[in-house]
Amino acid sequence: MKIPKARQLPSEAWFCRVRIDGQDIPITRETEKEAVAEAMAIKAGIKDAAKRPKRKTLTAAIDSYIEARENILSPATIRGYRIIQRNRFQNMMRKDITMVTQEQWQRAVNLEAKKVNAKTLTNSWRFLSSVIAESIGKTISIKLPQIVPNERPWLTPEEIPVFVNAIKGTSVEIAALLALSSLRCSEILDLKWNDIDFEKRIIRVNGSAVYNDSGELIHKKENKNSTSRRVVPIIPPLEEALLSSRRKGEYVVTITSNWIYKSINKICEKNGLPKVGIHGLRHSFASLAFHLNMPEKVAMQIGGWANDQTMRKIYTHLSQADVSRHAEAFTSFFC
Repeated sequence: MKIPKARQLPSEAWFCRVRIDGQDIPITRETEKEAVAEAMAIKAGIKDAAKRPKRKTLTAAIDSYIEARENILSPATIRGYRIIQRNRFQNMMRKDITMVTQEQWQRAVNLEAKKVNAKTLTNSWRFLSSVIAESIGKTISIKLPQIVPNERPWLTPEEIPVFVNAIKGTSVEIAALLALSSLRCSEILDLKWNDIDFEKRIIRVNGSAVYNDSGELIHKKENKNSTSRRVVPIIPPLEEALLSSRRKGEYVVTITSNWIYKSINKICEKNGLPKVGIHGLRHSFASLAFHLNMPEKVAMQIGGWANDQTMRKIYTHLSQADVSRHAEAFTSFFC
């Protein structure tokens, strides 16, 4: 019996092919010896080729996972999954996941930890582990690095007026003031002129817009959660900007999220303010609400948070002025 010849793939695995009853049987293994031995076993009839499980790569498993949920997942979620597929664990994407051991997965995680931060790695692995479990029916237990909390920058109550004055008349004024009023980026991009009631001085938030994997902006009727559909008061500088704006089309903001983010940070840097981006302005809303002693339930309703834990843990920031004021009151008690 002729010994099959194996060749090494770019992924460093070894591949060879045997032909049984007019059908090609591909074989991929970690070593040349294992690939040849498998091929010889099949040719000798030791294994039933018809019952042999097909090779499944990690990237093919990801495709199957997404396709099974394409009408359920949001375009933004799919876009995030595709980014992981294109950029993370590239040394594993072409490997046969039915043959990868837990030790090999751990080594892959260790290698990836040198390239990205702990949060990115954890989010990527959580997705891939779900893909693997669904594909081969096996849960892989992996040790992941600890995530060190990275507090997002925000504007203090003292910095907010400086920022509002700096953005006046710029292309991002309306978008920035909407974010400072608590709107998420997806809510800003979906806001329509008929959602604004100038008479009652309120904004009705009832939709969202996200980018899909092709970079197209997709408008959805759904928000992040049920509490996201809400009414937000119009602050005076936003009212002035909206009234003086040239209304073109259905949507209030027609520039991209990337342009908004970069422009906000440039303005912040120029004026000696923290580079807060879009979402940092939403954090600033929560900080200002706390500073003004706004009741938590009211702040939650305006901000569209589902529970107070989310707001307290992630969004509410104490300004240094508030810390100093309370510390002074504490020390004065003993005088």
